[in-house]
Amino acid sequence: MVALDTQPMINTRHNAQRTQAHDADTVVSLRDLVKTFGSFRAVDNLSLNIRHGETVALLGPNGAGKTTTISMMLGLLAPDGGSASVLGMSPTAAVQSGRIGAMLQEGRLMPGARVGELLDFVLGLRVQGVMTRKQLVATAGLSGLERRSVDGLSGGQTQRLRFALAIASTPDILVLDEPTAAMDVEARHEFWASMREYASSGRTVLFATHYLEEAEMFASRVVIISHGRIVADGTVPELKRSVGYRTVRFHATQAHAKALSRLPGVTQVTTEHEQVTLKTTDADATVRALIASGAAWSDLDVQSATMDDVFMTLVGAGEHGEHDNHKTKHDQGNAEK
Repeated sequence: MVALDTQPMINTRHNAQRTQAHDADTVVSLRDLVKTFGSFRAVDNLSLNIRHGETVALLGPNGAGKTTTISMMLGLLAPDGGSASVLGMSPTAAVQSGRIGAMLQEGRLMPGARVGELLDFVLGLRVQGVMTRKQLVATAGLSGLERRSVDGLSGGQTQRLRFALAIASTPDILVLDEPTAAMDVEARHEFWASMREYASSGRTVLFATHYLEEAEMFASRVVIISHGRIVADGTVPELKRSVGYRTVRFHATQAHAKALSRLPGVTQVTTEHEQVTLKTTDADATVRALIASGAAWSDLDVQSATMDDVFMTLVGAGEHGEHDNHKTKHDQGNAEK
């Protein structure tokens, strides 16, 4: 494979207006949050507002600060600087009110308990909501598991039970940290179908994930974090446009990378066997020039930037190793399909 870079990658900026704006619809307000562990700054002056009814994906490599941010939002960690407000209350007060629910990576279920017993226990503690055990079982996809011991659940079943416990009080805001990490593809689709139904009544959802396709398919807004800071904030189409290039692919028996690199708009040329890939900031101009060049080609395909492209561009080459891990999960999910 031959790759030729002809211009530096175009920088992008996150939507600062969306991150900073505060209005009556704001249900989560994080202001200049800072959290350090020894000499490591996990969250670095992070500000984020989330509005009522939004489904927000928090995307970033391991160590980016996603879980630490969520922990401060839930009152599990005290910030070293800045402030967090949820529904106009402190995070602790919001949790105690039952208006915010969370499904976290850490924490064990009650050993020896049966699924139904645990659901009844949590439903008995709720301070609001009208969901019955039957409704909770149906919403979380736990039918047939109520008499099962929690110790005998599979990874996916355990995650569905965690989801049920998180929504038992029918919270206005639901926070999910890597909710489908232990699920196979079928279970992930079932989980997100349940999530769509739950969020459809106007509830607010924030979820952290490594799966790019989850962010693309289920989030109304994507926030990308790197090194404890927000580097991008917008809808998927907005983020794709912000990358600033599209991809032109075609087959050619004789491809001259240097000649192709001189086509208008082209920033990178990659050839692998007879497959040629051009990254371009002006796909129309590139295609017109390619046709006018008289070069022999076939199977022309023009595509917008992918979420992979967005992630790599915005997070940067410094996170390449972390992205490889993330990409592996993405590829594994596609392979399972």
